[in-house]
Amino acid sequence: MINDLRKFLNEEQDPKAVEKILGRINSLLTTNEQVEYIAVQKKPAITLSPDCIALTNKRIIFCKPKNFGLSMDFQDYNWKDVYDCHIKEGILGATFTMVTVRNFRNMMDYLPKNQARKLYQFAQEREEEMREYRRQKELEDKRAAAGGGIIVNNSTPATPVEVPKQEDSFAVLLKLKNLVENGILSQEEFEQKKNDILARV
Repeated sequence: MINDLRKFLNEEQDPKAVEKILGRINSLLTTNEQVEYIAVQKKPAITLSPDCIALTNKRIIFCKPKNFGLSMDFQDYNWKDVYDCHIKEGILGATFTMVTVRNFRNMMDYLPKNQARKLYQFAQEREEEMREYRRQKELEDKRAAAGGGIIVNNSTPATPVEVPKQEDSFAVLLKLKNLVENGILSQEEFEQKKNDILARV
């Protein structure tokens, strides 16, 4: 357990608080989830059980002891739901604030500045990953929404056909691929339509 604690005591966290919180958080972890960092609140007044923030590779967990440390209130947020994290440094420490994509806020004050900076650094890395994840998901949703009936004209028309832009051709190909995956179009039909589209580009 001592070796497990050492990696979390880089910014002078209270070892007793980290040991206590780590013991409780480890029992909450899901498959392949691991604690990456723990920041411990340090109020000017003496606190028997300080609040903590634990960052895992999957979520942010706000840990707030209740009843003189006999019980614990856990509030967790998956990284994919976190929109923004920021810190504000003051004289007596820093405040870490987290905002979800649904505009819900949670914060913790009186964090030592070094620990708050580490939280912020780690959160920024995760935010970048999640922005890319959300962007990809949005693209997939748009493609799925546009995946209705697609009609491709195989006959040679008498009037000139407007040549679709390359992006439009790509979008049509994706829709056709989706129809193949859903069993609506056969692979042969897909290849024929693909060749028709590519010939017009």
